[in-house]
Amino acid sequence: MKALKKIFFTLLLLVAIPLITALFVKKEYAVEKEIIIDQPSAVVFDYIKYLKNQENFSVWAKMDPAMKREYRGTDGEVGFVSAWDSSNPEVGKGEQEIKKISEGQRIDLELRFFKPFQATEPAYMSTEALNETQTKVIWGFHGKMDYPMNIMLLFMNIEEKVGTSLDTGLKNLKEILEKNQTAILQ
Repeated sequence: MKALKKIFFTLLLLVAIPLITALFVKKEYAVEKEIIIDQPSAVVFDYIKYLKNQENFSVWAKMDPAMKREYRGTDGEVGFVSAWDSSNPEVGKGEQEIKKISEGQRIDLELRFFKPFQATEPAYMSTEALNETQTKVIWGFHGKMDYPMNIMLLFMNIEEKVGTSLDTGLKNLKEILEKNQTAILQ
């Protein structure tokens, strides 16, 4: 009987420690990366506001060339939805919708992930003219993990995982926009 009590309390302790720890772990995170592109702000913004153009620079869009894509609405306008479905677990299934456009400055998106996990998170891209020929682009992502799953934030480096992909995507964007200035179309 004493052995069963010890096993029971040991198991209880093994469950309680992570649950108690999760009470003190942050639930929200944010990742933001930026780059300077040698192009006028209007040119840069007119390229990034079209979600289909992400296929040219986003790391996630390039991970699975065979992924199924679906579009609803008019690209570059509020309400446009770009959906994807991939067998690659790093890409999964989801969609993003343009929620707000501050013309020439910022595009706000809502990311909806369905597989391999479910989540709805805000993201954005913004541009800021540094001068007539240079533009700072910021790509940001906010996320939230509810209790008790937020304990995973202790073991995951979101900044590294998401930040590296955002950074690479911005470098790809810079290369595209600076390389062939005359071919920058939607």
